[in-house]
Amino acid sequence: MTREQRIVLAVAVLASFVSFLDGTVVTVALPAIAEDLGGGLSTQQWVVDAYLVTLGAFILVAGSLSDVLGRVLVLRIGLLGFAATSVAIAAAPGPEFLIVARALQGVAGALLVPSSLALITSTFRGAAQARAIGIWTGATTVAMVAGPLIGGVFVDLLSWRLVFLVNVVPVAVTMWLLTRVPPADHRRPDARVDVLGAVLCAVGLGGIVFALIEQSVLGWSSPAIWMPLAIGILSFTGFLVRQHRGRDPLMPLDLFRARNFWAGNLATVFVYAALSLNGFVVSVYLQQGAGLSATLAGLASVPSTLLMIALSSRMGALAGRFGPRLFMTVGPLVMAVGALLLLSVREDFDYWTQVLPGVVVSGLGLTMTVSPLTAAVLGAIESERSGIASAVNNAVSRVAGLLAIAAVSTVVGGSLDLEGFHRAAVVTAVLLALGGVAAFVGIRNRREERALR
Repeated sequence: MTREQRIVLAVAVLASFVSFLDGTVVTVALPAIAEDLGGGLSTQQWVVDAYLVTLGAFILVAGSLSDVLGRVLVLRIGLLGFAATSVAIAAAPGPEFLIVARALQGVAGALLVPSSLALITSTFRGAAQARAIGIWTGATTVAMVAGPLIGGVFVDLLSWRLVFLVNVVPVAVTMWLLTRVPPADHRRPDARVDVLGAVLCAVGLGGIVFALIEQSVLGWSSPAIWMPLAIGILSFTGFLVRQHRGRDPLMPLDLFRARNFWAGNLATVFVYAALSLNGFVVSVYLQQGAGLSATLAGLASVPSTLLMIALSSRMGALAGRFGPRLFMTVGPLVMAVGALLLLSVREDFDYWTQVLPGVVVSGLGLTMTVSPLTAAVLGAIESERSGIASAVNNAVSRVAGLLAIAAVSTVVGGSLDLEGFHRAAVVTAVLLALGGVAAFVGIRNRREERALR
């Protein structure tokens, strides 16, 4: 890589890292937040989902904004907005203020991911581009897995409020790097931002999530539940119709004509819903149910992180040699076995015998899945559209996690006790098994695709 390429890659990795890190670092801080600001399980769900609603809804808008305003400007706006909302969250006087600030932080986070990917695709070509995207994917995945550990250390040694300031330093470094080698900025004179599409998507997701979270308190028969649910479903349906008919869609539906793209995104829905559900439930239960500190709860995910660091590149190379189908099928099934191993958790809690085996097995399955999944999705689309293809896949994964966390109350039966924990483990395993089946049925290796033609 040239010096400029290295700096561009560093900017892309750091900008995306803070967005994905903040989506996961908060999970181990949830019990401390609830204890300090008040609120039960629904408040904890909203702290996570307020961020994911706006992140999932506006991550597609950022691609259009980059075309209109330029990638570097959008990236700077996202970084400044992320830093400002992080400070606001750290100073939150109550749960309502915190939830609103988290929603605004999701908007800022949404500006970071597509813009950073666009920088990569405009700076790198050929094999170098594939390698750069691989490095970017690995860094964002590590952020998702390592977030709970970082959050746990801050909660126990400092304060849950400082958890949200952990990203201020990388934001400052990224802003400085942008001034060192300003990448060539590209704008499309004919580009437009589909504001109505973005609003329909946000209202759709927000209405559905509100109903899923609050139904445990008000019940499905309450107008305060079924009306937002109906509005959400109609709005999201309107969003899909607009994407089909609009001139500049946020989510070009023609991408889904590629077999590996739609199959990869279907597998993404199941796998990332399971990962989000499992991450939320394990982080909260280990503290509130098993009595572990936030740091120890965060340490529970370290074996998985180490496996990803050690084996991700090797799994990516093997998938490139043998094709992604085998790995995308076996990986989620291995993770499903890991989730079922959590059924061994009992009242007389012991991490080493009841949790660690499941974490190790799940980590191995996750390592087998992530790189091949990314390669299959991006490889199905021509390289000049890799930015929007990745943005769509990222949006799909965030929305899947959003809905899974919104449904936590329904899954665990309203209370995250031992019985609810076991129920969540079974649902996680089922989702992962469905992800493996979706990959087996839908994904085709390149040789198989050529044979079908």
